[in-house]
Amino acid sequence: MQVDTVTEAPPTPHLNISASRQFSDWLAASGGSLAFSTYQAGKLFFLGTRPGGGLAVFERTLERCMGLAAHGRSLYVSTLYQIWRFENAMTPGQRQDGFDACYVPQMSWVTGDLDVHDMAVVPESDAPVFVNTLFGCLARVSAADSFRPVWQPPFLSRLAAEDRCHLNGLAVDGDGPAYVTAVSESDVADGWRDHRVDGGVVVDVRGNRVIARGLSMPHSPRLYRGRLYVLNSGTGAFGTIAPETGAFTPIAFCPGYARGLTFIGGHAVIGLSLPRDSGTFQGLPLEAALTQRKAAPRCGLIVVDLASGDIVHWVRIEGVVSELYDVTALPGVQNPSLVGFKSDEVRRVIRVGDWDKGEDTVPRAGL
Repeated sequence: MQVDTVTEAPPTPHLNISASRQFSDWLAASGGSLAFSTYQAGKLFFLGTRPGGGLAVFERTLERCMGLAAHGRSLYVSTLYQIWRFENAMTPGQRQDGFDACYVPQMSWVTGDLDVHDMAVVPESDAPVFVNTLFGCLARVSAADSFRPVWQPPFLSRLAAEDRCHLNGLAVDGDGPAYVTAVSESDVADGWRDHRVDGGVVVDVRGNRVIARGLSMPHSPRLYRGRLYVLNSGTGAFGTIAPETGAFTPIAFCPGYARGLTFIGGHAVIGLSLPRDSGTFQGLPLEAALTQRKAAPRCGLIVVDLASGDIVHWVRIEGVVSELYDVTALPGVQNPSLVGFKSDEVRRVIRVGDWDKGEDTVPRAGL
């Protein structure tokens, strides 16, 4: 398989990305591409397909990038203390140097270090709503403040910068935020770490109630085709939650710590991470499940057939990148690129909009 890698200087050391034999063909047939983030290595990656066939890999450096949200021609990315909006500067059908999209940084909101996790863009706004993990709430960006809280789980007694429950995942529908995941219902500072094995919950935002308990470090709830999917990360299980009963039904086993979930057609794309040296991932049921299956944890992506539960494609990542956070599909874009901040490219990309024809427009002298 041929792989094109486009990097900034200096290139990422000791990074190897390999894929199953038919992954690039499947991705090309989907008509889209994938973006995934790694806060551990501070990288945003695109996986696409080259015009002549084969997998294309593109990377940019973004400090502690985590949550991703694709919305129309925009891509939102959370970083250490900012949320960025990148806009696709290329018109439909345009290609340059083999790319059919170029995401340009257009604006950012300075939030401070809130440990922003999942993000989404709700229908009535072009601005994202995000999981503010530090304060344990859902929040919106603000022109004047670091954030505006919009909802908090019923088991938290107040808004405090203490990461009490480790709120992390967000599922939205056409009406906005619908469900969230948290590692525990703890109401004390950093209390979630004592409940990693079975303290995880799914919370109905609109009903303001916990609908599922007993999960192990759940992440990435998503609504797709009328079903609520979730990663029960501490066990390695990907499955569905029945909102009426809270029952979890497994679909597939993930050979790694699963975070990041998106869908393409009848398939789920899931991000996998290696265990950390610290204790956050250790002592979880996932360890025993891997041992039972005689499997080693891996970093990368898996593609799961939703009908059969089979892993039909995979991407392995080895070397400097060992943890992923989020993954999102970029429909209609087959080989994307992005203007980063580590080179002078961002200084030279200038887009000129149409003339403003509003009443307050300054007259164009001499015309």
